[in-house]
This record gives sequence, structure tokens and C-alpha cells, in this order.
Amino acid sequence: MRSALRFPLSAFATDQVGVGPQYDTTHVYVAPDKADAFAKSFLATFGGTSTKQVTTTVTPTPSSTTSQLLQTPAGYVSLFGFTTPIPYPFGLERTGYLVTDMDEAVSAAKAAGADVLVAPFPDPIGRDAVIQWPGGVNMQLYWHTVTASYPPLQTVPENRIYVSPDRAGAFVEDFIAFSHGRVVSDDPKAPGVEIGRPNDTFHRICLESIFGKMTVLVTDGHLPYPYGHEITGYETTDMKDTLAKATASGAAVLTGPYASDSREAAMVVFPGGYIAEIHAATK
Repeated sequence: MRSALRFPLSAFATDQVGVGPQYDTTHVYVAPDKADAFAKSFLATFGGTSTKQVTTTVTPTPSSTTSQLLQTPAGYVSLFGFTTPIPYPFGLERTGYLVTDMDEAVSAAKAAGADVLVAPFPDPIGRDAVIQWPGGVNMQLYWHTVTASYPPLQTVPENRIYVSPDRAGAFVEDFIAFSHGRVVSDDPKAPGVEIGRPNDTFHRICLESIFGKMTVLVTDGHLPYPYGHEITGYETTDMKDTLAKATASGAAVLTGPYASDSREAAMVVFPGGYIAEIHAATK
């Protein structure tokens, strides 16, 4: 495995193409009859608003989905409720990153080691592409015809990436090259309670870039449910209050809260099946 900490952070071959974490979204796919329940519960938990739900095509081949953007102080969600079969590989991408220029971003991703699974295509408000990083990590890139202007987030969510020991170094190197990011911490013996294995340790690497926070969880894949199903970790200032809001609005706490590495965390499932990690800093 290539060492995540030996990457020359100054050796960026391309210009910065990111915009900011408030323009990045977690992609959530639910059955169309669950979209309203999910949106209601998620907004009740974190606050914020939703754009008007529309029915549209967001893939380069024929399909139909309800679509809306949930804008919360803790992070944004692109919510899809497909009424047709979902064309491959859509539904497997974790997040959407807004970029300044689609062609430049795709070139930068390729130069950094990503595969282009779906070449750039037009959507109702701009252009999109789907890329894949080492370890099988799929992401979507967005470009908007009309420049968006969103306020900064109150707390920046973390993209939670599970990869094998064989591909972790390659993923970290390549994503840092693309994002112009940095390694914030690299703990080869992080507490196993964070992945549902309190008697073990695992390798945890934390990154930051213009795209926000990312936690890379390097494991052998022996993960008890629901670990590995969560895509995003949301930060709150009051864990008890946030979990109370979640459960009161139809979500359920799957694990936790548990304490580890100066924070308290829990796993929550929202209506429609979306699983999220929620955490708060502890003194």
C-alpha cells in the first residue's frame, strides 16, 4: 500500500476545480413514496429547507425521478425517488461535487488516477459526470449553468469512505492530488468501536480539502451492520437533542451513542432506509 503521508502535497498537476463544501451534496435514493417522509424527517433533525420537488431526467439515458435539494446547516442532500428503473451506474455514486469547469474537472480527475464511468452529459441545470477512484469509490461531478450562491455551512459534514488496506494509499494519494487537500490525521490504531468492533483497532485517515471533510476507514471488511452503509457523517452541537428530533420525526437509532476520540457518535436510519452517522465533539 502506498503511504498516505508520503504524498508530496505541493505536487499538484492541475488547477483547483472545487468550489466549497456548501455546494457538495450527498446523493440519497429512496422509493418515490418515501421521499416526502425522508425529507420531513431529515429537515426536522437538522433544520433547513427543501427546494420544490420536481419530476425530471438526471441521467444521460431515458429515466424519470422526483428530485429535490435539501439544504440544512449540517450539509446538503440531493434526494431522488426514481419512478423508472435506475440506469447503471447511477445510485452507486455517493456524493456530488460542484466544480468550476466540467471539462477541466474531468481532466484533473483522470490525471489524478480516477476512471470516468459516465462521460459528461447535460442535465436540466448544467452538466454532470460520474468518476471512480481506487477502491471503487464513485462520485458525481456537477457544473451549473447559472452560478449558485449558498451560505457557508454551520458544520461541515464528513464523507465516510470504506476501503481495503490494498487500495487505501492509492485512494488517498489520488484524491489529494485532485482536491489539493491535505492529511489532517493518520491513526493506524483507531478505536474499533467506531466500526462496531470495540475489541479491535483499525486504520483511520482524515482529509480536508475545498470539498470539505473526508474520513477514510481502512478495514478488512468484517463490518457488523450498519457500518459501511453510511455515506456521510453529520456534526451537531447537541447529540441528545438531535437524536430526539430524529426519532420524533420517524428515524431510528441503530447504534450508540458511543464515545471515541473526543467525540460522541451514533448511527441513525431515516425513513426510506438512508443511514447516516451523527456526531458531536466532547470536552
